[in-house]
Amino acid sequence: MEALLAPLVAGLIAVMSAGGLAGVAILMGLESACLPLPSEIIMPFAGYVASQGQYSLLAAALAGAIGCNLGSHLAYEVGARGGRPFVERLIARARWGAKELALSDRFFARYGSLAIFIGRLLPVVRTFLSLPAGIARMNLWHFHLYTFTGSFLWCYALAWLGASLGEHWNDTPWVKTAFHVADALVILAVLASAIWFWRSRRRSRA
Repeated sequence: MEALLAPLVAGLIAVMSAGGLAGVAILMGLESACLPLPSEIIMPFAGYVASQGQYSLLAAALAGAIGCNLGSHLAYEVGARGGRPFVERLIARARWGAKELALSDRFFARYGSLAIFIGRLLPVVRTFLSLPAGIARMNLWHFHLYTFTGSFLWCYALAWLGASLGEHWNDTPWVKTAFHVADALVILAVLASAIWFWRSRRRSRA
């Protein structure tokens, strides 16, 4: 895993080092447009750069949240204009994201509009949540409001963590472990919610 992640991390850092806040916004936009770029790497490094005085922590979080809104809008439009058949064909051709989309789909079905705010604070779910929102044609103003609010909190927390850790943000073992544990807990929680929702629907139909 380290061998696979190392080139990705180097590429992300290079984009942010060259592009500054614009680079942060672009990368977070791509992450929110359903590309597998880890915000858990993007925003901590942005926070580390902020701690060096290139820009403020608030600016880093705002750039990340704005990028999330732009990328999320693109994914929303794909879902709204193409519908579920188009999204499923797109995921099938890409050969990745099917499980993540299913998790986000069930999460949105369970919590509705509130899922947009909550989902922006959760790894895995946050990346694909805009597709089911677009398919459901959720109110666009509410979608962007919840997306920006949740994304800002997520980006600020990760940037603050990166600023606090300083230059050791990417080589601290307990941080990596914490991210892996958080991912696993979120996946288990979403699966448990989906199973509970499916069983509830099955009992109601019976």
